[in-house]
Amino acid sequence: MKYVKWFFAVLFWLIVAATFHYTLPQNDIVRVTGTEIIRKDFSGLSRFFYAQADSGDNELGNRDLRLINTTRANGRVMVYRNEDTGWNWPPYFKFDSSNLQAEASEYVSTIDNPRWIAVRHYGWRNPFLSIYPNAIGIRPVDGPDARLGLPWLNIAILAAFVVIVLGIRALWRRFRTSRIDPLVDNVQDGVSATGDAISRRRSGIRRWLDTWKAK
Repeated sequence: MKYVKWFFAVLFWLIVAATFHYTLPQNDIVRVTGTEIIRKDFSGLSRFFYAQADSGDNELGNRDLRLINTTRANGRVMVYRNEDTGWNWPPYFKFDSSNLQAEASEYVSTIDNPRWIAVRHYGWRNPFLSIYPNAIGIRPVDGPDARLGLPWLNIAILAAFVVIVLGIRALWRRFRTSRIDPLVDNVQDGVSATGDAISRRRSGIRRWLDTWKAK
């Protein structure tokens, strides 16, 4: 039972960590090599890793998907999708995918004359599932080694989460101490008293039977 408890506890915190890693914004410094629009069928497991159609459009089984093709300073290719999040989760309230696509097209550059930008995004890139991180903003930077500063938003969200978890834990311990533990103690006392009564009854019956034995 102890190992089962630890298994579910570890599984729960792994899911929490994965959710934060997927949802919280991250920044990559890249060079845009091109933009394109592909027709994408949204089915299977990968469907859960896409946002929605542009705000005001109907959600269909397949639709156009905007992509921003980039390359990092180390030569590694990274492809971002460019979708509205609207009022859905995660709460980035992004409604300007068309504008962002046009802006990204302005930063297309070559390896000989690179223009570096910081892409703010969330999500994961997984070629096996055909999923891409969603770009939510871009801005020019001085070079591939530009310093972007501390992720204050992520720090604030994680700090608030820790405070909430500690608060819930304190409330739960107080509730358990004042409500559950006394109830458990009463049940245990009742079970113990019942056991003692049964033992006394058995002892009485045994003594009565002993009086009928031949002497």
